[in-house]
Amino acid sequence: MKITLPIVGFVLFALLAGCNQNQSPQSSQNEEVTQQESEAERDINSITIRPELANRLKIGQPMLVDLADRIQVPSRVQVDEERTAKIGSYVTGRIINLFVVLGDYVKAGDRLARITSPELTQSQLAYLRAQSRVVVTQKAAERAKYLLVADVIPLAEVERRQSELEIAQAELSAATDQLRLFGMSSTELKELSKKGKILPWLDIKSTREGYIIERNVIVGQVVQPSDPLFQVADLSSVWVVGDVPEQIARDVRLGQHVQIDVPAIGNSGRDGVIIFVSDIVNRVTRTVMTRVLVENRDRKLKPDMLANMHITDPQHKTLVVPEAAVVRELNQDYIFLAKSDDRFERIPVELGPEVADFRPVLSGLTEGQRIVIEGAYHLDSERKLAELE
Repeated sequence: MKITLPIVGFVLFALLAGCNQNQSPQSSQNEEVTQQESEAERDINSITIRPELANRLKIGQPMLVDLADRIQVPSRVQVDEERTAKIGSYVTGRIINLFVVLGDYVKAGDRLARITSPELTQSQLAYLRAQSRVVVTQKAAERAKYLLVADVIPLAEVERRQSELEIAQAELSAATDQLRLFGMSSTELKELSKKGKILPWLDIKSTREGYIIERNVIVGQVVQPSDPLFQVADLSSVWVVGDVPEQIARDVRLGQHVQIDVPAIGNSGRDGVIIFVSDIVNRVTRTVMTRVLVENRDRKLKPDMLANMHITDPQHKTLVVPEAAVVRELNQDYIFLAKSDDRFERIPVELGPEVADFRPVLSGLTEGQRIVIEGAYHLDSERKLAELE
């Protein structure tokens, strides 16, 4: 008996050693790596929670709702071109006086500046000559009619004098139009016609009511008709102009109401109406220019301010999840699927931008799946703690 036991132990040891030698070392190593990876993946994506945490979670399903997307378009405030006017001089001359400064409110016909010009003097002289010639030719034509009745002159002479009168009247009309074009009023023309006194200067007047938003002239400056001297604008309404991406331009229509936010004056949104949508696409930016009319009675919206145009799409059925159901890690959105009452699995999903506290589902979820709609943040924190352990 004392000899038999050691021999049996030796035989068993040899058999076990032989079995270990027959098993491939590489195969054993691969199984261990696979098992480790499986365990790591399970630890990362799955979690079994404690009973006390289950009370802090709310389980639900993705919902189909009528959702209207809000498109934000960077924009800028501009002057309403239908309520503004650029004003300059109709003659080449020198500015001798200015009557307004930036920000002044003017009405149509108010004086803006005074100019003296040789062209103005020559035009007034031409007007006086034409007027004098009309008087002379008119008297000659009337005299010819009496002489024709007395059979003193032939009919051809009467017709000639009548033609000269018509030419003189046409020249006077042209000279009058020229002075009106230069800015002379009817009162000034009557005074010129009555007294024959040539005005040495002329006032540049506003053509519309509004505020002076530009003044590009100083006293003593020589100006030409092509120079814009003043800009007068009615700022009770302004334009907000933005470039809408061509992919969503089909949903933009005339008369549509949009919300305008201007960061410089706070977050209070203003209502606007789309009044123009361009018929062409910008080849460089692939956008369509859109113009919105916005009321500005308080004059807080100023030209060239930056703004955001919010355009709402027509409503359509969309699968959504609450914002509270989403957790984010490394620029990836995740949702927790409820596998059982205490076991959950984190899955990656692709979601759209938030709309009214909901995130549209682009991919990764289907209708009817059970998900965590409240408490996802606490569940994710618990998952991270379990991963560290």
